[in-house]
Amino acid sequence: MNGYQHLYIPGPTNVPEPVRQAMNIPMEDMRAPDFGDFVTGILTDLKKAYRMESGRVFVFPSSGTGAWESAIQNTLNAGDKVLMSRFGQFSLLWVDMAERLGLDVELCEVEWGKGVPVEDYKAKLAADDKHEIKAVFCTQNETATGVTSDIAAVRAAMDEVGHPAMLFVDGVSSIASIEFEMDKWGVDLAVSGSQKGFMLPAGLGLLGVSEKALEANKAVSNAGMSRCYFSFEDMIKLNDTGYFPYTPATQLLRGLRCSLDLMLEAGMESIWARHKRLAEGVRAAVDAWDGCELVARGPEWHSDTVSAIYAPEGVDARDVISGAYYKYQTSLGTGLNKLMGKAFRIGHLGSLNPVMLCGAISAAEMALIDAGAKITPGSGVAAAQEHYRATTPSGA
Repeated sequence: MNGYQHLYIPGPTNVPEPVRQAMNIPMEDMRAPDFGDFVTGILTDLKKAYRMESGRVFVFPSSGTGAWESAIQNTLNAGDKVLMSRFGQFSLLWVDMAERLGLDVELCEVEWGKGVPVEDYKAKLAADDKHEIKAVFCTQNETATGVTSDIAAVRAAMDEVGHPAMLFVDGVSSIASIEFEMDKWGVDLAVSGSQKGFMLPAGLGLLGVSEKALEANKAVSNAGMSRCYFSFEDMIKLNDTGYFPYTPATQLLRGLRCSLDLMLEAGMESIWARHKRLAEGVRAAVDAWDGCELVARGPEWHSDTVSAIYAPEGVDARDVISGAYYKYQTSLGTGLNKLMGKAFRIGHLGSLNPVMLCGAISAAEMALIDAGAKITPGSGVAAAQEHYRATTPSGA
């Protein structure tokens, strides 16, 4: 009677109706004679979304965190040195996992609001003349701070100093939303999840693996980290027949099939451009709100999938979030870790259009004013409207 709850968090994202309907089916036999062809088609088309010709994409019934763990366990040994950076809640969690799995982490601490420190990485790799660093980790899109890092620049730095380390990328809130080129950028392991740009419920951990990483897996097959559920070896053996070594999430796979069809029909470049256009409208709104600013410290760090926004001085961002939720039926992302109470987030990835985001901006604007912000009503909405009117092509 009062409409529905609006979802503008950076994941889970909105599920398109065709995808939801594709999942609304009876349970099916995951060992059926024709199920293998269905799975093989999904794995083939996932490579197109990842922009890779060789290698493999694994689909685990897990969150993206499971795919993180699989990437490490299957290609590295306990005690291996890895290069990582920490600049938000999710890059922080990746470092925590690496340390708990026994890796020797050489860590670059970075101000929250900035991203992967390419020049620092380059200097550390250049100094590593014995090539003790086995892997370089990069969070392409730090969801907590709304920061995107330049993965192509990291690859260029690695190539310039001639370092053979593997390149790991956390692409959970970037792949299928913003530019990502697995082969072109020489990425060896790339993690994503179903609940972000792939427009599905949470439950699938997606992992792109290069030929180089597959060779690394073979090299550590006997002496590497213990693994079972997330084993590459088990997945390869069964995936080659079109099946899985354990019960797959069949309904999510049906949804993934539909989601991939929608994305590949639109074209990945079109999807990247749409996300950029939508994000710029949100950023225009933030610029119009007195006292608000992005957590991202400059345009070179701006994320096209989520904007983390500092509330004005004296305004508790938690009041903005709760006000939007209870009064205006709109879910905004909370500030995580050191940003708790200081910032809120607007997710702008997945199945979205300009009118939907104008609604998100309106709800955030009203909640900000209710929480004590001295901003002009309608200022952010008007700024976004002008941007979308000027940039949105017909039918987009």
